[in-house]
Amino acid sequence: MPQNLDAAAVRIWCALALEALGQEREEIDAINVYPIADGDTGTNLYLTVESAIQAVEAVFVAHETQAVGVGSGGPAVADVVRSMAHGALIGARGNSGTILAQLLRGLAERIAAADDLTGGLRRAAVLAREAVAHPVEGTILTVAAAAADAARQTPPDADAATVARAAYEGAKTALAATPGQLAVLGRAGVVDAGGRGLLTVLGALVKAVSGEAPAPLASVRPAGPPITAGASCADAGPAFEVIYLLEADDTAVAKLRGRLDALGESLVVVGGDGLWNVHVHVDDAGAAVEAGVEAGRPYRIRITHFDPAIDSGEGATQPPERTQRAVVVVLPGEGLADLCGAAGATTVLARPGEPPASGELVDAIRRAHAREVVLLPNSAELRHTAAAAVEQVRGEGIRVALIPTRAAVQGIAALAVHEPDRRFDEDVVAMTAAAGATRYAELAVAERQSWTSAGVCQAGDVLGLIDGDVAVIGTDVTATATAVLDRMLAAGGELVTLILGQDVPDATEVGAHLERHVRDAYLAVDTVVYEGGRGSTPLLIGVE
Repeated sequence: MPQNLDAAAVRIWCALALEALGQEREEIDAINVYPIADGDTGTNLYLTVESAIQAVEAVFVAHETQAVGVGSGGPAVADVVRSMAHGALIGARGNSGTILAQLLRGLAERIAAADDLTGGLRRAAVLAREAVAHPVEGTILTVAAAAADAARQTPPDADAATVARAAYEGAKTALAATPGQLAVLGRAGVVDAGGRGLLTVLGALVKAVSGEAPAPLASVRPAGPPITAGASCADAGPAFEVIYLLEADDTAVAKLRGRLDALGESLVVVGGDGLWNVHVHVDDAGAAVEAGVEAGRPYRIRITHFDPAIDSGEGATQPPERTQRAVVVVLPGEGLADLCGAAGATTVLARPGEPPASGELVDAIRRAHAREVVLLPNSAELRHTAAAAVEQVRGEGIRVALIPTRAAVQGIAALAVHEPDRRFDEDVVAMTAAAGATRYAELAVAERQSWTSAGVCQAGDVLGLIDGDVAVIGTDVTATATAVLDRMLAAGGELVTLILGQDVPDATEVGAHLERHVRDAYLAVDTVVYEGGRGSTPLLIGVE
């Protein structure tokens, strides 16, 4: 049984897969003809792996933070592969991306339980096939099954490099045969795009565990002109692609599968343990979302229209005229999303442990439907993700300014001074100045004993972080928050913003106490209090 796929190798694998898909996604997009010739399979796979690697990097960062002064090794491979699978699940895009997320889930199950790469590849193929309502041969499912079968032919004591090479070669042979298995591929003269992307991911695995890249598949391009979105290589299908994450139990999901299967096609439901990623092609997008509402709690809902006339403008209603300017803001709680939405901003919800990928930010910028967009990421961890999104949409002719806000209170301050009637540059300067003039702090609860810049904290301690660094360690939310406020206001300030999370015990009383404290101790300082709602941190503080 292979025993050398460790946490570092998984991390390298994710990085190599993302790099390879970045190089090959245009080619993969170009051969995308099934199930819809919408030319986005390579991009969807790239965005799915991007979300996976973000989750993996978060595990390493958390481990390094907790290990300060301890001298321990890296994180456990089980934690890394589970995070990889979870990241892919929450960031899965399109049909192939959703299936890839399930493949990674199956792989993670066996590696986490028994360090068994061979068994993981087999489990991956089985779970992926089970997730698809009507499996079709000549697709990514066929390639995954061939990879698993080839890996199973290796000796029982084969190492990870041997197993990975065998899986790659098996997948490569199966991929070359897909045009003969699926008529639409044969007519277009291409291999399956999803299977091509999976081969790229497996090639990255080979390089990660062996240090050597495998022999690549010869480039396969369409025999005729490039295939474009809406091309008639496949039969006309439903008008919409609907994707959403869903919090629901197994029983409700089983009923949901039946309902969505009756509504449309290309149904893929992946996940488990209460969190699912739902993908379906339908004519009635509203009904598909309503089915999710009945099953549980759908969120991160994405609806894409497949009708080529919408894109070309031929024989269809023209899209609505773009507004001049919009603001897109990333927020950590539903209450804040409602607040900023009411102010006219397009919002992206960042759930705990689930930062949005660049694809979500791109979707939000497009959804704003404006010629000029100001993006407020509200997190230092999102700076690279936000920059990637900005770079992508600028290529589409949208003028975007990225203001590097590091906390929601900075984003709220920037939004408060936004004036769409000003010149774009002047508006961006004013918003940047407002964000930069806002110092920020937050309260968190320590999960375990660790070293901090304020000393050693114990599990359960309340931590007061100012500008990202631990400044106060306490045992009571109100007392710790008061100490943090006093430290911040010692440097001056005119306005205090308090954002209370839903999970704070007696949140109303905490907010009232802090408001009274500021009023009594700092006569010239005003205070505003907002409810962060579900998903928000216990307390966010801003001082302007």
